[in-house]
Amino acid sequence: MKTRFAIAAAALALLPGASMADSVVTYHNSNQRDGAYAIHDLTLAAAANMHRDTKFDGTISGHVYAQPLFWKPKGAKHGLVIVATESNTVYALNANSGKVVWQTPVLAPPMPLSQLPCGNIDPMGITGTPVIDPASGTLYLNAMTKTGKGARHMVYALSLTDGSVLSGWPLNMQALMTGKGATFDSSVHGERSALLFFKNKLYVNYGGHFGDCGAYRGTVAQIDPETASVDAVWQTRATGGGIWAQGGIAGDGANLFITTGNTFGASSWMDGEGIIRLHPGLAHSSDTHDFFTPTNWKDLDNSDLDLGGTEALPIDIKDSGKAKRVIALGKDGKAYLADRTNLGGIGGQIQAIQVANGSIRTAPAIYETSTATMLAFTNSGSGHCSGSNVTMLNIAASGSTPISFAWCAQYNGSNGGPIITTTDGTADAIVWVPGAEGDNQLHGFNARNGKVVFSGTGTTMSGLHHYQTILATDQRLYVAGDNKVFAFAWK
Repeated sequence: MKTRFAIAAAALALLPGASMADSVVTYHNSNQRDGAYAIHDLTLAAAANMHRDTKFDGTISGHVYAQPLFWKPKGAKHGLVIVATESNTVYALNANSGKVVWQTPVLAPPMPLSQLPCGNIDPMGITGTPVIDPASGTLYLNAMTKTGKGARHMVYALSLTDGSVLSGWPLNMQALMTGKGATFDSSVHGERSALLFFKNKLYVNYGGHFGDCGAYRGTVAQIDPETASVDAVWQTRATGGGIWAQGGIAGDGANLFITTGNTFGASSWMDGEGIIRLHPGLAHSSDTHDFFTPTNWKDLDNSDLDLGGTEALPIDIKDSGKAKRVIALGKDGKAYLADRTNLGGIGGQIQAIQVANGSIRTAPAIYETSTATMLAFTNSGSGHCSGSNVTMLNIAASGSTPISFAWCAQYNGSNGGPIITTTDGTADAIVWVPGAEGDNQLHGFNARNGKVVFSGTGTTMSGLHHYQTILATDQRLYVAGDNKVFAFAWK
């Protein structure tokens, strides 16, 4: 079996240079899942010129829930847009023309919904966003597959030079995790969350399926890519407690953070409805520094109002030193802010505030400056501005109520996840959001005041699913739908 270092040497021999500054290698462009992109010429004025690039081909085959990624090693003439589908096929498209550069054959048959106990994706294949290890030029993904023994989650490693499966892969996650003593049945576990590459380890997390069938558990697997093996597993102590968020697991450079959903039949708190800090190695901790859950966690359980509607976002608030915080948005419409150095245990939040009238289930985005930290999210109705469905919050470093409303705005849709672009990390900040399952158009708002900078005219897409978000590069914005990747340009 090739070692990770041999893979890296082979990949870098074919792809000149090792600097990936222009690449987007993970969900929302960072391990913090902040959804922030710096694009030097996408100014507020230029945003008015946004248009569909009708010359971009973008033809693929299969349903898409995962965010596309972007791979452009130093010295490469053109970047590749990497797209994974529920048909268990991966495409590399020329980022300029949208033509297929390479595609995998179907890695393995996806699972028909009729052969699963519940769910709402048919077929079920690659749902969670893959991740790229830039040092080795390797794409990692989780694929639900149909085997002779039934459903199996398989983790693949693909070479980004041609899409080939690397030696020693895929990994049968059910066999490897049960071998570690975990409780894991692939047929009742879903994998809608993004994978994470953190400190040379690969992290894959699992929840259940739509319908909450079977004895699934919120599960995180730590994989050693060098040996192609699972070397640690974390699971909720109670059944349920799924990890549902699109961003899944986030890293702040030192630790990992997840959110969990409702557990079943727990009379005492057993890891559901929580923000949980995991250390590499995934040892289970009962230290209150390492978890937070609201005092009404049992009510959330009983009402299926998962705190884990979105991922836990680590943020550093810089307006008074550097306050280390973590924030999550729940299906109960609340924002939960905690001190990520001491999550506080049961009821230990800094603030919990109603910010939406309904469930929040799409990934938020963060805008940080030297004087402000702001968070944008979408949902079916704002808790502050009647009739609005995109909201920006202010988050202060201190005070009894550090979360406040900055602005709200309206567009036709609420099921797409926003991103934020700036020209230099601060200036010309724009919130972009796809109107998934609404008008299916691209919308842009001034991140500082919510004023419309692009109304969506001429950008109608098709086949967008809830949770879909946007990939941004220095040339285009990309949104993936069924059988098609759409590209947008501003020049």
